[in-house]
Amino acid sequence: MTAALRPALSACPACAAAPAAEALAGRDAPKDAQLILSLPTIHCAACIAKVERALQDDPRVHAARVNLTLKRVSIEAAPGLRAEDIIPTVEAAGFEAHELDRAALSATATDRAGRDLVMRLAVAGFASMNVMLLSVAVWSGAEGPTRDLFHWISAAIVLPAVAFSAQPFFANAWRALRARSLNMDVPISLAILLALATSLWETSLSGEHAYFDAAMALTFFLLTGRYLDHRTRAIARSAAEELTALEVPRAWRLSDDGEMQVDVADLRPGDLIRVRPGGRMPVDGVISDGHSELDRSLLTGETLPVQALPGQVVSAGEVNLTGPLTVRATAVGRDSSLHRMADLVAVAESGRSRYTSLADRAAKLYAPGVHILSALAFVGWYLYAGDLRVALNIAAAVLIITCPCALGLAVPAVTTAASGRLFKRGLLIKNGTALERLAQVDTVVFDKTGTLTNGTPVLTNLADIAPEDLSVARALARGSAHPLAQAICAAGGGDALSDAALGAVTEVPGHGTEAHWQGRRVRLGRASWVGAEPGPLTATYLRIGDAEPVAFTFTDQLRPGAAEAVLGLQKAGLAVRLISGDTAPAVEALARTLDIADWQADALPEDKARAIARLSDDGHRVLMVGDGLNDTAALAAAHVSISPASALDAARVASDIVLLGQALDPIPDALGTSRKALRRIRENFTIATWYNVIAVPLAIAGLCSPLIAALAMSASSITVSLNALRLR
Repeated sequence: MTAALRPALSACPACAAAPAAEALAGRDAPKDAQLILSLPTIHCAACIAKVERALQDDPRVHAARVNLTLKRVSIEAAPGLRAEDIIPTVEAAGFEAHELDRAALSATATDRAGRDLVMRLAVAGFASMNVMLLSVAVWSGAEGPTRDLFHWISAAIVLPAVAFSAQPFFANAWRALRARSLNMDVPISLAILLALATSLWETSLSGEHAYFDAAMALTFFLLTGRYLDHRTRAIARSAAEELTALEVPRAWRLSDDGEMQVDVADLRPGDLIRVRPGGRMPVDGVISDGHSELDRSLLTGETLPVQALPGQVVSAGEVNLTGPLTVRATAVGRDSSLHRMADLVAVAESGRSRYTSLADRAAKLYAPGVHILSALAFVGWYLYAGDLRVALNIAAAVLIITCPCALGLAVPAVTTAASGRLFKRGLLIKNGTALERLAQVDTVVFDKTGTLTNGTPVLTNLADIAPEDLSVARALARGSAHPLAQAICAAGGGDALSDAALGAVTEVPGHGTEAHWQGRRVRLGRASWVGAEPGPLTATYLRIGDAEPVAFTFTDQLRPGAAEAVLGLQKAGLAVRLISGDTAPAVEALARTLDIADWQADALPEDKARAIARLSDDGHRVLMVGDGLNDTAALAAAHVSISPASALDAARVASDIVLLGQALDPIPDALGTSRKALRRIRENFTIATWYNVIAVPLAIAGLCSPLIAALAMSASSITVSLNALRLR
């Protein structure tokens, strides 16, 4: 049946109007909530599947997509849904989650630069192949009008292709010239333009030689080097932006009208703010009401939560664990401690960005030398032969043969090969000059909690605890989110069937958990609350009725490969230091275990950054290895830095290298690879230098046409690339 004869589905006016009414209602309907959560503990495809499955099983979530590289999940949810409503779903699946502010992350760009380079490289490659086919006909003996036709067809292909593909070189060269300086792109641009101008002139005069293929091949090889360089760099996202994004975007403000949720930007010093258990402090302030415990590990590196009492000072970014708190704001917005830390990171990043790579240092000497040689060749041949055409051809040949293609490939070819090797060992290189800087390191500074250790307490005296005491303690611990309580729950396999049957379980914020068992009161918590004498070890205490308190002692477990990494670095002749925000006994015990003589405890973020700065001022090249917010300024200030994949987003962004696995033992291997890479880079510079020493006199003597110059340049580039591949 044709469409013209098909009957209408309905003549009912209401039915006909329904779709339009639905569309109109859709326009007025509230939009889905767009949320972004940071997932610092995900590390593999199984984690992605588990998080997405948990979220998609929640009827309030319409869509969820996890980005493993950024360790984030983007969520489309029911209108009005907040991050705090979704976070428990993710945590129930076994993953830590924090809200990220979408507005603070809006400046994070996608990889437009990489896609742009690939597109320009593809155009250059396609055009180069076609022009080479036309050149074969000319080289095979095409003469007269046939040769001229092929030259003009080549011009029609090459001129728009170069205009598009070589834009990065032209733009950078123009910027340098406007600033009255020279960079590597100035001789590159001049060589391409001179080759095109010479070719057009020769073609218009029915000359035998045109060098469109040389200009196109030159552009293609140079774009290859530029893209290799880009591949070795992660998308540069500011660590300061990540720190800002970790701030709490909204808070509950108390007023005479009751409790109201407001944007943090609307808070003012003096406001009263309610922080619920599990919530992050939105401002700096003083506790005016409530008892709880605070997790400061991300900010200070302290392993254990600290007691929170009225009158105590709190900082933005700390996590409230057990009880509701009322905080009077003393510093908000840019005046908060979290923003001051972001400013520290920004200052440190700008200092490290002043590092000049070997390629940039070579460019400062190379660029002016190339122009002087080409100009002298032009003037000399014009004075000698009196032929502008011959002088221009030789000047073009000199520029092309000295074009820094091999120099442009010397560094990125090596770093790409080295990055591939290290990736197989579990290290992701994020910064183009990271390997070069890593090879220069003479001092390594480690953070403790979450870096050398796993950051989670483990029960150490399980064998000494009576089964009855353990069953009561585990039953009490299940009612608390305290890290030590969770460690007790995990002890012995975490079998819930062995827990004692307790009555009236109550968590007392800041102290512990209490209940009744067999007619007696039982308590698990702080020594002073239970009535025990505190010992030198990290511990929590159980008291059953009037019996003597029983100590449950804990230690922070070493990260796999930590001892091997420290030993390997020391054997390589590097000085190893430990700087932590944790307490002196805990830091000293770890330093003794790993045989680290130089250690510092109770270090604030500013202290870590200052320690790195002092070492740098003394002439040391420092490698910093850390994972927390308190490490970001030090990571950015160090000569080069590494963070584990389990680190907070801000720490990973501030670092140059990310350790993808749990073990630390690939770090010494990275040091060895970086030193080999630096040797290969220097070898490549030597190859490029000898190539110029041999080829330039031939070009100046008029023994190299621009085409032969382009082939010689390509040969040097291929040699440099093959030398780089020896790293694999």
